[in-house]
Amino acid sequence: MAYDLSFGWTGTIGEVTLGATKTDGGTRSISYRIGGGSTLPFLEESPVSPSPLIAYEICDKPVFWSPIVKDYCGDLVNNLSEWAKTATTTYKADLVRLHLTSTKTRDFSDIASVAKTVETVLSATPLPLIIEGSNEPKIDSEVFLKCGEAGQGERLCLGTAEAGRYRSVAAAALAYNHSIIAQSPIDINLAKQLNILLREIGVPRDQIIIDPYTGALGYGFEYSYSAMERIRFSALKGDSDLAMPMICSAADTLTIKEVREADPAIIDDVAVAWEFSTGVAAAVAGAEIICVRHPKTIGLLRDAFTNMKKRSSAKEVQ
Repeated sequence: MAYDLSFGWTGTIGEVTLGATKTDGGTRSISYRIGGGSTLPFLEESPVSPSPLIAYEICDKPVFWSPIVKDYCGDLVNNLSEWAKTATTTYKADLVRLHLTSTKTRDFSDIASVAKTVETVLSATPLPLIIEGSNEPKIDSEVFLKCGEAGQGERLCLGTAEAGRYRSVAAAALAYNHSIIAQSPIDINLAKQLNILLREIGVPRDQIIIDPYTGALGYGFEYSYSAMERIRFSALKGDSDLAMPMICSAADTLTIKEVREADPAIIDDVAVAWEFSTGVAAAVAGAEIICVRHPKTIGLLRDAFTNMKKRSSAKEVQ
């Protein structure tokens, strides 16, 4: 017996394409079309989207990275090309998210190196690429344009755009046909406002991914979950300004006291447990992409998502 899981909703989540294969003029081995859902996650018998996808986060200057990840990965974090390659071949991520932490260095001015870094990662992995920029308004414009140009034709995802600084990200996305991560501080109204601002300057709906910002589990994630759930409900009720896929970074859990100060003998297990729990909860709330930093979290999340989809399908056909 099949159940009607529509709840009377009339809206559909918009779709965003990440990555471009050779057929599309790019060099990625796969591209993903996320979104497209018309109900809550894990309820559809035949999901439109391949999500939730798992993005593994790497960076170009590991001094700013979690010591837990650095200790686990060892010298790998000092070789960006090998790190990106390992994310594909060994860790089995769906996407790679590159953080340009080198731009956080005081008085950073080597903009040309940004393009080389993006090219290095694109050469090392065939997966679609998400790029986290400088988060520094003074150089944002130059950084994002270099990233956009270096990844032209690859359908990158550039982030993050915020209410106070979104034009530089939007300019690069529009110039080189990339998508944008629109981040707002755990507030449905601010998320909607930012999407409207991006639309007003010409960014199409199918190039916007919402990041409602994710607090760590037990450190504000309850607010994040509520915001994500309300965004999804509003979209399904027909609010087109919120009908975009969502992305969540569970990696913030690696910075909290319970993880940082865990017994060294079990610190990896603790870190993975927090990251995994946050990631699963975010996926249930509606996130189509879950970003993680500990390699061991990837397999656990994938198994969990597979099992959750199997159980929901089994219930629907009873």
